[in-house]
Amino acid sequence: MIDALIRSPRRVLEPIERVSEILFGLIMVLTFTLSLSVTEAADDSVNTMLIAALGCNLAWGIIDGVLYLMSCLAERGRNLRTLRAVRQSSNPDEAHRIIAGALPPLVASVLQPAELETLHRRLSELPQPATGPRLQKNDWLGATAVFLLVFASTFPVVLPFVFMHDLPQALRVSNAIAIGLLFFTGYVFGRSAERNAWVMGVSMVLLGSALVGLTIALGG
Repeated sequence: MIDALIRSPRRVLEPIERVSEILFGLIMVLTFTLSLSVTEAADDSVNTMLIAALGCNLAWGIIDGVLYLMSCLAERGRNLRTLRAVRQSSNPDEAHRIIAGALPPLVASVLQPAELETLHRRLSELPQPATGPRLQKNDWLGATAVFLLVFASTFPVVLPFVFMHDLPQALRVSNAIAIGLLFFTGYVFGRSAERNAWVMGVSMVLLGSALVGLTIALGG
């Protein structure tokens, strides 16, 4: 049971995390494909763009995966510190405050002092953790999913340049695919956030376009 307190009881990746990683991957690859549209691109420059886009998202997929693992480890450490603080507190009111602070605000707001004291007593009765926080199987799965989402989001946008020799047409198809994917991420985010999914889909297209433009303008 003590491991359940240190381990985060959640899915490998939450919907917002999936949307964020896909959006990040799309923005990265679009900085390459849209930069190509403002040049007189030859076959060599197209090939260079493809290699650069794939390499960039490959690198950032790895980096994001590592950062995800660090975040998981930090969260477990925070849970363990909370448990120790509750167990070591000699003041029940302080222990209640620590417990309430570790819970979602809505949940904490409806708990009565007697219920917080029950949680305090049960946490105090738990055995001392044998080891510090460690990465679990789901953490590695999550890091792998993060990597795949960032890297795989490159392919739909660059595939038109692989199979189409007409560069203007390939750019139009690539941009249409990117717009569709941006709308999809916004739609999924809207459903997850209990907002109008269609409005959020359109908003994500506008936001993604603005972020890509800003990235290009800043030399990204």
